[in-house]
Amino acid sequence: MISFNNKNNLLELRQYKYSLQNVEEPNLYRDNFNYDEIPKCTFNHRLVPMNPPDEIWMTDTTFRDGQQARTPYTVEQITTLYEMLSRLGGPKGKVRQCEFFVYSETDRKAIRACQEMGLKFPEITGWIRATKEDFKLVKDMNLQECGILVSCSDYHIFHKLHKTREQALHDYLEIVKAALDYGIRPRCHFEDVTRADYYGFVVPFATELKKLMDQYQIPVKIRFCDTMGYGVPFPGATLPRSVAGIIYGINHFAQFPSELIEWHGHNDFYKAVVNATTAWLYGASSINCSLLGIGERTGNTPLEAMVIEYAQIRGTLDGMDPTVITEIAEYYESHLDYSIPDRTPFVGRDFNVTRAGIHADGVAKDEEIYNIFNTSKILNRPIGVEINKNSGSAGIAYWLNQYLGLKNDEMIHKNSPEATILLNWVDGLYADGRVTFISKEELVEAMKTLTPHLFALKKKKK
Repeated sequence: MISFNNKNNLLELRQYKYSLQNVEEPNLYRDNFNYDEIPKCTFNHRLVPMNPPDEIWMTDTTFRDGQQARTPYTVEQITTLYEMLSRLGGPKGKVRQCEFFVYSETDRKAIRACQEMGLKFPEITGWIRATKEDFKLVKDMNLQECGILVSCSDYHIFHKLHKTREQALHDYLEIVKAALDYGIRPRCHFEDVTRADYYGFVVPFATELKKLMDQYQIPVKIRFCDTMGYGVPFPGATLPRSVAGIIYGINHFAQFPSELIEWHGHNDFYKAVVNATTAWLYGASSINCSLLGIGERTGNTPLEAMVIEYAQIRGTLDGMDPTVITEIAEYYESHLDYSIPDRTPFVGRDFNVTRAGIHADGVAKDEEIYNIFNTSKILNRPIGVEINKNSGSAGIAYWLNQYLGLKNDEMIHKNSPEATILLNWVDGLYADGRVTFISKEELVEAMKTLTPHLFALKKKKK
């Protein structure tokens, strides 16, 4: 079949039909995945074109996958975070959906509480096991969309489910039909896709889902789950690990539209963010994330990271409010007793803090020199300087100006007497054997004692 692609204005040959390969023995890709060795990334140098969708967005799994990796949230905590997610995503719904478990009474109370808030975004969706009985729970909660686990690698089909591919495909399609009969939009979670036989199972399965979607006229979404984080973003990498190949192939060979393709990644090999961005670039409209990346093992794709990625590749925040990212981080630490690693990008205490004196000197002259962007404006996180043995008088001066709120002609310079006095005090501490950084409280006390006129200036400014 030849069709005209309105996006690239070219005729394309779509004479492809991939049928289920019902193999007797599982294909475990042992060349790539020898369990006693680090997985291998192979290349065949076949390139697929970038195909960014007209619209891209994020969905959230904080209250589903995220809850599998921490103490369950209370209803109050969920509603607080849900409201923050809505403000972060903005009026255009760039945080489009938020998925929940539906099994416990606490989960159901949280869903009802969030529904009662009347927010347009994020849409509340469910997640269930692939059993017909669970659809009643979804209907009772008045949810329009629900995730269904459909494991697709032979590791899962043969070794977990103890089925053949044909049996698994039959059972999955029966569950999807049941969801469609209930009028529920099914979201099929293709578990472990980066170890699955792409042309022998994944594409044939997606093709059958497309037929059901056309028959019922109800959207069926595919969520590609990089369950073990094996996905790679490299051009020319082979399937099943190629993120670009997975997304392009399902769009091209199974005719799934971008708005019904979602990527769900894990960070086992430090690639969650770049893999998610790659999925966007090659044709997936939706990226599934969790707040702070909290999720199974090494975690999911951090939602806050993808907000920044969105702005980088689209050139706009499209109404998103990234200052909420800082609110969320503060809430986790102050109310959820969650310790964010200090150097975590965008949310860690030290992500935009400098310690070296030469850096502080540069920042004092122009903060663009050592700050990734205007973190004060975009994240409500002013650039900071931490005082230690390497800070020098430039670091002291910058800290004083920031703490006292001094600008322009008021500013204290690195050669000022005040900076020298406090630097001598700092040097004396480290000469006596101190190894840790100096806290804000200690610096304030030293300023109060050694430079009382500066302390008085702070009180006056208040």
